[in-house]
Amino acid sequence: MVVLATKCYVAGDARERTMDSLRSQVQNLLGDLDVTYDVGVRDDDFPTVPVEGPDETIARNLLREEFGEITPHLTAGEVHVGTLERWDDDGFYLDAGQTVQIPSAEIGLGPGSPEQIRTRFGLVQHLPLRFVPQEDGPARLADEERDRLFEWTRGTGRVNVNSATRAEVRATVNRAGHAQDIVTVERLGLLEQSIVCKEGTDPPGLLSSIGSYLSAELLAVVP
Repeated sequence: MVVLATKCYVAGDARERTMDSLRSQVQNLLGDLDVTYDVGVRDDDFPTVPVEGPDETIARNLLREEFGEITPHLTAGEVHVGTLERWDDDGFYLDAGQTVQIPSAEIGLGPGSPEQIRTRFGLVQHLPLRFVPQEDGPARLADEERDRLFEWTRGTGRVNVNSATRAEVRATVNRAGHAQDIVTVERLGLLEQSIVCKEGTDPPGLLSSIGSYLSAELLAVVP
């Protein structure tokens, strides 16, 4: 069984829509393989996908590559994935099946407090982030994660959103009349999305325009 490193933390009808979206994503990944599988969710909101069949090794690897995996044990020096649960002056706290602290000194995203860094890079709550446990010290953000986040600040701007599926965010952008102002909606996690702005689109202005349509946290990434 693969425990996916992304969370389903909404309730009611929104939870059903989110799980339907996840089932579609898993079907797209595994539909051509000779496996049987199911999609569920644990009490801690991490989805589970038990897989059996001749292609189960391939299927599990595809799921790990697409979503990351929550594992019982963290291995020093290897890249793991956790979701951003909270932050304070001492650092970020990720949920990787256990709480992992990324101290301020190990974030590696430039100056500022963890809250300032979070806001500057658009790190909405529950966003999956890659990190590396260290043998003789605290965990740090993975190099590839730092590279990805720095790349966001060198682009055309973004608005990051949580608590909504990709389809819901795309529909909201269309409803607000901004379809022509964006390049795409990039999936960051099951309920975390990134609206990539076109050149000349103002990310804070886009955030202000669509914010009233979404019961979500939105953060603008300004180049």
